[in-house]
Parts: sequence; structure tokens; C-alpha cells
Amino acid sequence: HCLSVNVVVCLVVVGGFKYSCWDFLFTCVGLPLFLVDIVLDILAAVSFYQEQAYVCLGILLLFLVGSSLLTQAYSWLWYSYDDFNMRTKVEEWPSLRQLKLLHVFQLGIYFRHAGVLEKSIESFYTKLPDPEGVVVFLNQDLSMLRVIETFSESAPQLTLMLTIFLQKGQLDPVTGAVCYSSLTIAFTVTTYHRSLRSFLPDKEKQKITSSVAYFIWNLLLISSRLTALALFASVLPCFIFTHFICSWLILFFFAWRSKTDFMESPGGKWLYRTTVGLIWYFDWFNVAEGNTRNKTMLYHGYILTDISILCGVWCWKMSTDPPEFVIQPLDALITAVCVVAVYILGLLFKVIYYKCFHPNVDRDKLKGAGTEEQPEDGVTYRMLAMTLTPPAQCNKRMRKLAHVETMGLLL
Repeated sequence: HCLSVNVVVCLVVVGGFKYSCWDFLFTCVGLPLFLVDIVLDILAAVSFYQEQAYVCLGILLLFLVGSSLLTQAYSWLWYSYDDFNMRTKVEEWPSLRQLKLLHVFQLGIYFRHAGVLEKSIESFYTKLPDPEGVVVFLNQDLSMLRVIETFSESAPQLTLMLTIFLQKGQLDPVTGAVCYSSLTIAFTVTTYHRSLRSFLPDKEKQKITSSVAYFIWNLLLISSRLTALALFASVLPCFIFTHFICSWLILFFFAWRSKTDFMESPGGKWLYRTTVGLIWYFDWFNVAEGNTRNKTMLYHGYILTDISILCGVWCWKMSTDPPEFVIQPLDALITAVCVVAVYILGLLFKVIYYKCFHPNVDRDKLKGAGTEEQPEDGVTYRMLAMTLTPPAQCNKRMRKLAHVETMGLLL
């Protein structure tokens, strides 16, 4: 249900941007599917209420409300950073006060969806390129909002549902409807990555095999992480909150030390660091320039160790204090080993992706650009900026992340 309008892929052409038929189709389908997301959430909440599972209902509502407040806050801040410069007719319709009310009533992201849909339809039917890059600009913001929503709502929600499944030992219809979210989580991350690629001059050369490989290793890593958390929560449900708080504090500290500059206001910077800590709890996310390779290796080493400990605790509880349904110790051990193995397999696929599938920026070309300052990683921000091609409507926020993502490929 995370499938949304952010799957739009903007193709760079001479003189501007244009959509393919597939892009237009995904854009039109994206908004209705986003509304279906709400329906599924309501059904899950009603199911918990009917089963009198009030604790699960409260946790689910916490995820839904917290995620909505977070995404609306980002949406409003980005409007303010852009001086409320509206780029579509839909956005020009409400006054500033009405726009604020839309965000207060948690409707801001739907407003953005409608704006992207409007410009997509206009671009598709006129068959004209978009020299200003308005659709690209809007879609980049929307793709980032979907990533934030995914890791603040869908990932925790999937962990909750998997935990309930493990405790019950059976799969009910509501749980089954939500369990496919791991696919859509990986898909959201993949489409976010593709939106960043719109800044690269060779964006149109990106093959579908590149995105498929990117999707596979994200799916393996995310699935393993969420499964390990659900296994641990199924036997020690209260301690999962302690685990999250302790892990988040560590990750938040490193996000703070990374000196991210994605947001412009002081409050926005702290909000972003808080969000990065939350995203890192589930998956890696490039946020700042520097030696990304070492940071990535450190992160994956930490998460792999954490997954191993979580699975080990689950095996121990299965042997000493098993639940109502019996799992043989050998089966529990095999399950735990498989979860860890899937994460290691995901890391191998990630290495293969960056070695074989990702169209890297030419390092020699960057060095040939010339610069007076050479930082320790050998690549400067000015060098990298020369290889990126922003549209007239340059999304400075996402361009910073594109710099970070591209920088990481060079180290």
C-alpha cells in the first residue's frame, strides 16, 4: 500500500523533462492507492477493536498519528523554505491560512499528490517537455515524504503485525494484507533513489535492471531487519521499546555528529536528525558528505550484530519459555540462522549492485575538473556539482541528498 505517485520516473531530454506512458499511468494510479492505504489502516484498527486488543490498537494509532504529524511537519516546512512559491493551479487555490489548515487537518500530503497529478496530466497530454522541471521538483519532495512516512508508519506497522502473527501462530486476513508491506517499503526506497537520479546527466541511460537490483538488496536487508525485530518482540514485547529507545539514541547521536544540512531552519535540522535516527533503525540512508563507505560498513556491522543478538534471544526464549504453540529448538535455530543469512545475502547483493549495476560518475572526469582544495576523500563538493544537471526549478534540498548519494559511490 506504499505504492504511490512517487514511482514517477522523470526522463531527461534535450530542452526539458517529459513523461512516458508508464510514468503517466503510475501517477494516475498513485493517488487512489494512497487513499487505499488509509482504508487498510482503518480496517486494521477496527479489527483490533473488535478483538478487544486495545494495546495493539493504541500502538497502531500511535504509528498512524505520529507518522502523519511528522510528514505534515516536513511538508509545511518545505513550503515555508520555498517562500510558499506555488507551482501548480491546485497549490494556488488555497490562501496561506487555508494551506496551514490543510496541514493542521493532516491533508497537506494529499494536496501535494494532487499537484503532482495535475502537472503529470498536463505534461502527458500536451506532449511537451517541461523546461522548468516542475514535475520533477514536486515529485522529488513527494518521494522524500513517502520515505519518511514509510519508515515512521509502514515499517513499525509491519513489525507489529508480524509480532502478532508469531504470537498467535496463525495468519489472519488483516495480517496477511499488511505483510506484503516489506515489498512496498523496498519499492518506496527504490523509487526515491530513482528520483535522486534525475540530477545526473546520464539519468536517461539508467536501465530497469539497475532498479531491480537496487530493489532486491533493499528487500533482503529490510525483511531481515523487520523479521528480527518481530521475533524479539514476540517473546519480549515490553523490551522492544527499550531496544528501540536505546538504539535510536545511538543512531541519533551519529546523525547529529554527521552535521546534516538538509533542512534550513535550526528546528528543522533537529527534526531531520531525529527522523534519520528513526530511518536508520530499519535501513541505511545517506545523509551527509564524507567517507560514506566506512560509515556504511560501520552501520551494517552494527545492525548485523544487533540482528544476531535479537535472533539469539528469541532462540533462547523458545528453548526456556516457549509460547502456547510449540517450536522445536532445532527449527528455532534454523529460523534465526536464516534471518541472519538473509541480511548477509542482502549485503552481498548490495556490493554486487554497486560493482556491476549502478552507473557511477566517472572518477577520472571529476579529478579532471580541477580544484584547489582536495579533502581527504579526494572529491570536492564543487567537483561533484559540475557533474550534476539541475533543472530550472532546482530542488536544493533533494540536490543535496543527490550529492551525498553520488559522493558515496565514489568512495
